[in-house]
Amino acid sequence: MTDVLEVGAIAAAVSSGQTDAVTVAGEALARIDAYAAVQPAVWITRIAHADVLAAASRVDARIAAGEILPLAGVPFAIKDNIDLADVPTTAACPDFAYTPAVSAEVVERLIAAGAIAIGKTNLDQFATGLNGTRSPYGAPACVFNRAYVSGGSSSGSAVAVAAGLVAFALGTDTAGSGRVPAAFNGLVGMKPTKGRWSTTGLVPACRTIDCITVLAHNIADARMIDAAVAGFDATDSYSRPQEDRPIAPRRIGVPRPDQRLFLGDAAAERLYEQALATLAADGAELVDIDITPLREAAMLLYGGPWVAERTAAALPLLDDHPEAIDPTVRAIMEEGRSISGVDVFEGQYRLAALQRLAEAMWRDIDLLALPTTPTIYRIAEMRAAPIALNSNLGMYTNFVNLLDMAALALPAGWRDNGTGFGITLIAPAWTDQALLDAGEAYLAAADLSPPPPLNIEDPMETVKLAVVGAHLEGMPLHWQLTSRNARLVTATTTAPTYKLYAIANSTPPKPALIHDADGAAIKVEVYELDVAAFGSFVVEVPAPLAIGSVTLADGSTVKGFVAEPRAIAGAADITDLGGWRAYIDTLQRPGGS
Repeated sequence: MTDVLEVGAIAAAVSSGQTDAVTVAGEALARIDAYAAVQPAVWITRIAHADVLAAASRVDARIAAGEILPLAGVPFAIKDNIDLADVPTTAACPDFAYTPAVSAEVVERLIAAGAIAIGKTNLDQFATGLNGTRSPYGAPACVFNRAYVSGGSSSGSAVAVAAGLVAFALGTDTAGSGRVPAAFNGLVGMKPTKGRWSTTGLVPACRTIDCITVLAHNIADARMIDAAVAGFDATDSYSRPQEDRPIAPRRIGVPRPDQRLFLGDAAAERLYEQALATLAADGAELVDIDITPLREAAMLLYGGPWVAERTAAALPLLDDHPEAIDPTVRAIMEEGRSISGVDVFEGQYRLAALQRLAEAMWRDIDLLALPTTPTIYRIAEMRAAPIALNSNLGMYTNFVNLLDMAALALPAGWRDNGTGFGITLIAPAWTDQALLDAGEAYLAAADLSPPPPLNIEDPMETVKLAVVGAHLEGMPLHWQLTSRNARLVTATTTAPTYKLYAIANSTPPKPALIHDADGAAIKVEVYELDVAAFGSFVVEVPAPLAIGSVTLADGSTVKGFVAEPRAIAGAADITDLGGWRAYIDTLQRPGGS
């Protein structure tokens, strides 16, 4: 098997006899054992090796007996707020734990289809969070840069799939918990219509809007999981008769330009624009819409009466052992105590009004294409401001379940720091199959680069720095980079919006790079330094030079040399030369000045 485990490939290989379920399971267990040294916080409970191999042997026996198993031998993980028979369910709270006698309905259906459960994954406690740090079992991290959050609350599930430990994983989604971690780890996250998949056997976060979801590597695999588990469940009070609503995604709604917020994340902004260009190139019309009603609905999830549902889900523990609950989660749950019946009805009335506005929106567009999140945060940043930063991650996700929509999170590229960026396609309830079709078309057209290598060493944060003059290779100050073990990433140019000046009376000669809409592309070299080295470099930069943000030819933004306005007093404009080396060459020619 490859590092990327695909549901369809495994099932086909096991069903055809190319391999067997016991072999697949053994390989998965070996990968999991090895990765435990890298990220020990992925799992809450792992099933004993012998029990996993016994389950795989039963799958092989069923195949030998002639059964057709669509998920034959496919290893999968289960978020630990979803029941697996005879295995504790903790919801990431040890004092809450119980051992169910039967599995959740979706788990039963997966096992019946031949899938093999490997274990229960970590999560933000009681599925309250979008970041993955709110667990006593540790904080899973983005598999490609472990300084950054994995996303949550389905944190362990996303890491288990992205790291190649299992082929797919079950997550849950109330506010975006199955979509946010998919984005950060380069995965597909299918958030089905409410009631399409049974939630029997799920520890509720907000019972009326919870959904069980899947995280997988591609659309085909998500389709296979949906085919195995979708369907009415009479034991689930919120299950609904199945429908299929076709749509032709000719008109795609996008936020108005003034509502496309990325909180300073230039890479996310650039990748979103690239995704929109891909959608438009495929023939869709991009329609700017006012997402204010969606944002207002999103605010109701934590700023309205639905918080009381979270309180209800853990009320006995909150009353008797509040210290057992993560402080941030407990603070959120405590807010639900003050919500009155009047608050509940007023919230429902407002949501009904917002649903009418959403229905009107669907008359003008076929689906939405939003950023999954505006940005990503480091684990340390999230722990320092857990409420505010978590709220930022839900900016484009929180409204979906409240407004009864289906959603599909898709990878849309990689930031320079290795973390994933994603978009989410959103449409009315029961458009699940149409969204999968649209997602498949988008991914085929996007032709995204493969993910970066897995981060298996201790995370070291780095900064990319563009140099334009005396720090270029072979120039007099280049040693200030080499002495800090800076690594050359690329030689490129800026965006065509800069002017270059030779500062007057500077020793050694130095340039001034100034942003100017009437400028040109200027040659630069981009180096990578670790954060400490970058900091020591910056303190040595003399005025009138400074370190700011420089936009490169590909649209990405890195740190780089800029200059104060006084730098160009008496300076020579050398923009037409296209770079500092060309200017130095003129000085070295006979007659040069």
